[in-house]
Amino acid sequence: MKGLTDWLLGLHGAAVYGVVGLLVFAEDALFVGFVLPGETAAVLGGVIAALGHASLPIVLVVVIGAAILGDTVGYEVGRFFGPKLLSSRLVKGRSGRLDAARKQLAERGGTAVFLGRFVAFFRATMPALAGMSGMRYLKFLSFNAAGGIVWGTGVVLLGYLAGHSYAKVEKTFGRVAALAVAAIVIVVFVIWRVRRHRAERVAAE
Repeated sequence: MKGLTDWLLGLHGAAVYGVVGLLVFAEDALFVGFVLPGETAAVLGGVIAALGHASLPIVLVVVIGAAILGDTVGYEVGRFFGPKLLSSRLVKGRSGRLDAARKQLAERGGTAVFLGRFVAFFRATMPALAGMSGMRYLKFLSFNAAGGIVWGTGVVLLGYLAGHSYAKVEKTFGRVAALAVAAIVIVVFVIWRVRRHRAERVAAE
């Protein structure tokens, strides 16, 4: 992950938009959110914009567009290939969490699609499950678009603010102090992610 992060932060302009958009799209479209860091890429897109290597409005449009389009492709994949996906090795070891996602979808419908955007596992699986369930596409699209807009805006701006903070600290106190602040932020972020992951697993059991 560190290598990917360093590589992304070294990109400029069109390369940023292409790579970030592709990672966000693939996370949602192909049931592969378990291995592709779409959310991390979106946050880093905001950081890169803050560093002046890309345009913030374009990063926002790319991330939101990729999220909505990726979910739409995931919906179609689930509609046509759902049973094969459920029997694949990629999801076999996650049957408990998959059942939880299906339960959420059955109980909440479109709201589950919207809220699923904010949980890593649900973000990768909910579009396909919605397609398998027979949910009307226009209903799916409305909740999917709303979730994509709120999520995309939030994660990109989070990265943008973090990038500005880093640059400001580096300019005022030097690179060592900036790296120390960045390290603290990363540790806090990792702890938060681990706790959220545990909470998701408990909720799925």
